[in-house]
Amino acid sequence: MTSILEKSEKPIQNIAVSAASGLICKACGALHPISPAHVCDECFGPLEVTYDFSNLDPVKLKKQIEAGPRDIWRYAPLLPVQPHSRTLSGVGYTPLQRAWNLAAKLGIDELYIKNDAVNPTHSFKDRVVAVALAKALEFGFDTIACASTGNLAGAVAAAGARAGLKTYVFVPASIEPGKILSAAVYGAEIVSVDGTYDEANRLASQVADEYGWGFVNINLRPFYSEGSKTLAYETAEQLGWKLPDHVVAPIASGSLYTKITKGFKELISLGLVADQALPAMSGAQAAGCNPVATAYSNEAGEITPVRNPTTIAHSLAIGSPADGYYSLQIARQTGGIIEQVTDAEIIEAVKLLASTEGIFTEPAGGVTLAVLKKLIKEGKIRRDEKTVVYITGNGYKTQSALEGEYNLPQPITPKLSAFEKLLG
Repeated sequence: MTSILEKSEKPIQNIAVSAASGLICKACGALHPISPAHVCDECFGPLEVTYDFSNLDPVKLKKQIEAGPRDIWRYAPLLPVQPHSRTLSGVGYTPLQRAWNLAAKLGIDELYIKNDAVNPTHSFKDRVVAVALAKALEFGFDTIACASTGNLAGAVAAAGARAGLKTYVFVPASIEPGKILSAAVYGAEIVSVDGTYDEANRLASQVADEYGWGFVNINLRPFYSEGSKTLAYETAEQLGWKLPDHVVAPIASGSLYTKITKGFKELISLGLVADQALPAMSGAQAAGCNPVATAYSNEAGEITPVRNPTTIAHSLAIGSPADGYYSLQIARQTGGIIEQVTDAEIIEAVKLLASTEGIFTEPAGGVTLAVLKKLIKEGKIRRDEKTVVYITGNGYKTQSALEGEYNLPQPITPKLSAFEKLLG
C-alpha cells in the first residue's frame, strides 16, 4: 500500500499523544498490538482499544480539554489516534439542548437532547469516521470503505473526499434514496446490494479480506468505534462535568450504546467527574428489528438474529448486532432497560420532537424518543432523574418516512380577505 502520509499534511502536532497501548479481546482478554485488525486470533472474539491512562493528571487534563478545539479532538489524549489535518472539520461538540417543552409534555423535570444531527454530514457517524479515517491515514491505506445502512455511507464518502482517498460504500438497495444521494454526491463508488444490511456487511468483509482496503467498520472497527465515546465526554462536560442519572440511546449494532458507556466509565476512572456510578443505560430498538430488545425482555443470554428487518428505521436495521451481547450486559448491570417501539410510535415521536423542540430527526431518533416516552409512562424513568436522549441523525435525509402525515395547504389568492377567510 502507498502511504498517503507521503503526499498529505502530517498529523496535527500541538495536541497530546494518544494513551492507546494496544488492542484487547473483549471475549478472552488476550492482548494484541495496534494494527488494522478487529478479531482475536486466539478465540475470534471482537477487539477493542485499551489505554494506559496512568500518566494523565485529571486536573491538567480537564484544563487541556476545556482549552481545546470545539470538536472531538479536544479529547485527543483519550482517543486511539493523533488528530489529522485531512479529516473533516467541525465534527462533534454538538449541542446538549435542555428540552423544557418536551419534558413538560412527558412529565419529567430535567431532560436534555444531545443533538448529533448537526454534524457535517448530519449524523453521529462523522465522529466514528473521523477517528477511523485518521487511523487509516496512519496505517497508509489508499482506499477506505464501509458497509452501511445509510448515514455511515455519507460520512465515509465525505471523509474520503476530504482526505483524497478512493472510497467505496456497500449499502442495501432498500435504504432511503436521500441517503444514497448524500454518499454519491461526494464521489464515492456506491455498491448497492440486493439484500439486507447483514448481507451487505458479509460481502464487504469478503472484499476487505481480498483487497486489503481500510473498511472503517470491519478491519478498522476497534478505532472507529472509539469515536462514539466522545458523546459521553461531551455530555458530562456540557453538564458541568457531571453524569446524567439516566440515558436513552439507540441500538443498531450496539457499538454506539456500548461505547457511550465506556466513555462514562473512563470519566469516572480518570477522576474527571465526581460521580462513582454509571447512569442507567437504556437502549432503544424498532419492533421490526429488535434482537437485543427481545433478548432483554426474555431474560436471554444470547441474541437471536432477525433475518429480515421490517422497519422504517433503516439506520437501526441490523439484524445480527455485533455488540448485542455486550449491550445486554450493560443494561442489566446499570439498571437500564432495552425496549422496542412500533413504526407508528416512531412516526409520532418524530413529530413530537419537531413540534416541541424544533429538532427534525430521522426515524432512528424517533425510536429513541418513543422508547423514552414509554419508559416515562411506565414509571421506569422517574420524574426527578436527569435524563439525556441521543438523537443521532437528521430527518431531512428521510423525509419519505413522513409521506401522508401532513396535508399540504391549498394556495390562496394574495388578498387579505382570502387570508381572513382561511382563519375562519
